[in-house]
Order: sequence, then C-alpha cells, then structure tokens
Amino acid sequence: MVHRNRTNRAAAMCVAAALVSLAVPAATAGAAAAPAPRVDLKVLVVDDGGAAVDAITDELRGTGVPYTRIDLGQQGRPVIDAAFLSDTVDGRPRAKYQGVVLPNEDPFGAGSPEMAALAAYETSFGIRQVDAYTWAHPGVGLDYTDQGGYAGTLDGTEAAVTAAGKSGPFGYLAGKVVFEDNSPLVPESYGFMGRPRAGYTSYVDAPVGSGRASLVGAYTHDGRTELVVTFGYNRYQRQYRLLARGIVEWLTQGVHLGQSRNWFAVHVDDVFAPDARWDTELNCTPGDNDCPGGEEPGAGIRMTADDARYAAQWQRTKGFTMDMVFNAGAGEEWKAENGGTDALTAQLLADRSAYRWINHTYTHPFLGCVQDTSTVPWTCAEDAQGATRWTPRAEISAQIRDNHNWAVSKGVSVDRTELVTGEHSGLKTLPQQPQDNPNLAGALADNGVRWIASDNSREPQQRTVGSALTVPRHPMNVYYNTGTRAEMADEYNWVYTSTEDGGSGICESNPASTCLPEPLDTGTGYLDHIVPQEIGTALRHVLGNDPRPHYVHQSNLAEDRILYPVLDGVLDGYRGMFAANTPLVNQRQKDLGVELERRAVWDKALAEGKVTAYRIGTAVTVKAPSGTNAPITAPEGTQKQLLLGTTAFGASYAGTRSAWTVPEVLQSAVTLKLPS
Repeated sequence: MVHRNRTNRAAAMCVAAALVSLAVPAATAGAAAAPAPRVDLKVLVVDDGGAAVDAITDELRGTGVPYTRIDLGQQGRPVIDAAFLSDTVDGRPRAKYQGVVLPNEDPFGAGSPEMAALAAYETSFGIRQVDAYTWAHPGVGLDYTDQGGYAGTLDGTEAAVTAAGKSGPFGYLAGKVVFEDNSPLVPESYGFMGRPRAGYTSYVDAPVGSGRASLVGAYTHDGRTELVVTFGYNRYQRQYRLLARGIVEWLTQGVHLGQSRNWFAVHVDDVFAPDARWDTELNCTPGDNDCPGGEEPGAGIRMTADDARYAAQWQRTKGFTMDMVFNAGAGEEWKAENGGTDALTAQLLADRSAYRWINHTYTHPFLGCVQDTSTVPWTCAEDAQGATRWTPRAEISAQIRDNHNWAVSKGVSVDRTELVTGEHSGLKTLPQQPQDNPNLAGALADNGVRWIASDNSREPQQRTVGSALTVPRHPMNVYYNTGTRAEMADEYNWVYTSTEDGGSGICESNPASTCLPEPLDTGTGYLDHIVPQEIGTALRHVLGNDPRPHYVHQSNLAEDRILYPVLDGVLDGYRGMFAANTPLVNQRQKDLGVELERRAVWDKALAEGKVTAYRIGTAVTVKAPSGTNAPITAPEGTQKQLLLGTTAFGASYAGTRSAWTVPEVLQSAVTLKLPS
C-alpha cells in the first residue's frame, strides 16, 4: 500500500510543602551591617514598541523569566519612581526588579525624573540595565562613528565574541556572530560600531578598516552598568538569537527563573512503508483524490537496505539519533507483494538499537472521519441520519496495538506512551473535520498512549486528547512525495510560483506565502535554494528554545537522500556557532511532551501571579503553587541542600546550571546556595 491523500503537505510526603520553595538562610552579617537587600527575580521592561525591546521580551517570555512591561505610549501608565521600583519588606529593603530593559540609554528625555529614579535605583541595589538599541556616542561609553567606527548596513558582517565576551555572558558561543544576508536587494540590519572609551568593555566587535569596533558591550559609569547594543534587530534574526541567551544572563547576573536549551529532534515517518510519488507532468500525486487522471504507482518511494545502512552510518558520523516512526503492517504488505522478502526491514532491525522508535499505527489508515473522496477536497461521510461516520474505537485501538506488538516481537525498543497517527489523523483536520474523532481518546487510553503527535502548522499549542497530551511537530519543507532533488524542486515550483510562471498560484492567493521571483532550476534549485531555506528555518527553531520535534518521511532518506543536506547544514552550522558546553538537546517524544507540559503549568502560574521569587545575598527563594515544577538557572557552583548534606544543583548547560525543581522529600523548601 502506498501512502497518499495527505491533508497537509508541508505539513506528599510533606503536607507543609503547599508551595514549591527554594530558600537559603541568609549569611550571618556583622553586627553593624545593614540587612542585605531582597531583590525580586523579575525584570522591568520599558517598551517603546520597537523591534529590539520586543525581541528581548520574547526571550524573557520563552525562557520563563517573569517581567513587568511598561508601555511608554500608554496613557495613564504607571510612573516609574522610587516607590514603583523599591520598598521595604519585613524591615529589609526590597528591589522589585532584578534587571531593567530600556529601548535605549534614556527613553524618557533629558532631565527626566523617571530616568533619575532608575539610575538611583540601579546604583543603590546593583541592578543592571540593557539598552536594547542605541547609537555609538560617548554617553554610552563609545567614540562617535567618525572616530574609527562605522554606521550603516551590517548585512553579512562577520562579527566575533571578544575574549571578555567569552569569559563573560557569551561563553556559550564558539566565536563568530555572522549577520544574516538573505537578499542582496533588501537591507536587513543597520547599526553603529564605535571604539570603546574608559569604562566600556566590548563583548562583540567587528572589523572596521585596520581595526575593530564594538557592537555589544558593558558600560560602567556613575556606580551602575548598562549593556549597550548598537545594532538593530528583531526576534527572528540569527545574530540576535545567538546573543539572546547571553543578554538575559548578563541582565540577571546569572540567577533567574526559567531555563533554556537548544533543541533538535527529527522524526522520520512511514518507516517500512512506501510513499506516493509526485508526478512532474500532472503536478499532483497520483492516488490523491485531487489528482484526476493519475494512476497510483504500485511501489512508490521506499528506502532500500543500502539506504538503511547509510542512515546508520550517517548517525554514527554525526553523533545524532533519528526517531524512526514506523508502520510495520505496511511493511508486511509490501513484503507480501514483493516475493516475501524485505531486505530493508532486515537491515533496519539489524540496526534497531541505533535509533529511537515511535508507533505510527500498523498500516497507516486515516483514523478520523470516514472520508468521502468523491469530492475535491474530500469531505466527512455521513450516515442516513446525517451524522458523521467515524473510524471506530476498536479499529483505532487495533492499529496501535498491532504495531506495538510487532515491534516487541522483533526486539525493537518502543515506548507505548508515544504515538504518531498517519497524517496526524483522528485529531481535528480543518476545514473538513473540525473536531477530534470522538473514538480517539478512548483508543489512546486502551493502549496507554500519553503523548500523541500533532502538526505544529495546524495546532502549535499542546492540548489534551482525553488523558493524553499532544506534542506539536514542525513539518520540514522536504516533501513526503519526493525522492529526488529534481522532484522536490519541481513540486516546490508548483507551490511557490505564480500562475503566470507556470505554478499553481497558491502563493498568490495565500497571504502567508510568498511567490518566487522565477521558477527554480530543477537541476540545481534544491541544493541552491530550498536546502539553505530549510536550514535557516530549522535553526530558528533550534535557537528559539523550541522543544517541538521536526518531522520528515522515509522517502527523504531514499533515492537521492534529499534530507541529509538539510540535516548536515543544521548540525554543522550549529556546531560551528556554539561552544562544546552548549550541545544540541535531542530527546524522544515523551520527554519533549513533558517539557511543553511543564512550561504551560509554569506560564499559567506566572500569569496568575502565583509565583514569588527573590534573592538575598547568596540565598534564593522561589515559591510556586504546590506540585508546580519551577525552572531555575544559577551559576556553576550552586549547591542544593538535601535532608543530609548538599549536592550540585541542576545540570550544566551553556556555562550555567539549571533544572525544573521541586522540594525534596520531607522538606518544605528546596535550598540553594549560590557561590560567593
């Protein structure tokens, strides 16, 4: 059976522990010493509506760092004065914010009482300030650009992290910070580079003439320090994404709520099964009900034993594990139709320990409503009373059970809590099927499924399906029905060129799409255009702290093996940008689901104002609703107090330690002690 009819192409041990709490008794102070101030673990964001502040706010939100946003353009907004910034709690001075993000060094205007209040606050409590985007001038510790600097477009500029940057906030980077240059026709980045003056420490610089000038650095003056950024950016641009983590670490002095990783997992769907092939003459896929006149091929695109050997060797070479999302029954059908032998299955089973495996149902049927394919597009069939006909619970359950049992019988390690249905079917499919198959949740429960994949392009947010949760997956733009570079370029042309240029015109009618200026050369277009585009898209996900896995199809590992140039570009590109202390995090579906689940719970607690967190000297206290895992980042050397003794807190990543954490057994608080 050839897989076809894709609906989305791209496509309490301690009762007292009612609160999660992390606390360290404050160090004993000298008799004459004033009490150490309490600094709340929250950031103040002063927003002018610009892209730079938006980018930093997005990083705070994505990391899980709580913040208060002040909209400068809002009438009746709070006035930033001493009372807004600090007060006294239990006889101890309290700083309400651990860091301040401003659009520039003084967004309020010369002589502003608000800026004076901020400066006094930062000086008094040792609070750092980020100037999201400003220009090079002595007021931020830099010479003017006409004194050995530069002002202008930065597209393609090869900047670098300085020695101070590597030993400071950007030690997770390998060195280079290359500015994007996606089009020679459109300026993408503008900025200012200036030579440092007294008090300024450059963290990122770039060549100017025979010397170098700064783009990012710390300016210490008048008893306070601000991080100065002198180039424009938005939340998506790679140069910013590379620096975003370090900006937050610098701002919070390495102690904050939230944590961040660089995630990348790749699911290969339809393993053991053949996939249908794009017809370059008909501009459709024979077998689909929107491909009139086409005859469905008997074999389709299917990996060979050589392709399987190549996949295993590639994984060893790259140090990367793929998830094989398999349809055992479809493979058995293929074997029965092809002489009773199957070298591909034999080879994949011989290398079974090299991969992670995920149940994709036995024969890959559509598990939603019964499809009426007599219309284009298909519709949900109805019974005589006009009610939607659904795939029965018993049939869904059998598809899950039989595939799992086959894997167990072959010695394949498979987790029954994970499932990817064919075409993500059973879940709602707009516009034809606006609700889940009502029989799906019961079938998932019958088989112990806890994590079911969904398509991120349709449903980017995790949601419940009975007792299970979805794990949204990013579809890579490497089409399931192509096995060669020429086929891929041809179909890409059909989707992304205008009718005038011979394409479908989809790119003209879809406001979310953009047409190519001209069709790609089918001989070179895949490697020259599509591959770089897909590498860039995947890396944006990776650098955005996005745990959602990516998915492709076994057809992309067959014939021309068109997936590998994309994966090579992602892996090699990543390892060229990041230091060894910041590896890619490649986890299985259920672990990614847990990460998304914890984030949703944490975000809800923050939104409802149920998290209290502060630091007093080397003591950190975090309180959240009972049962809530709290994400915390702290410096290397941070210790966690156990019932007896201590242990290193969290896991090491990107030069810091971080973890989701709850109190230990018999403790009402988790105790952390920061290094002096």
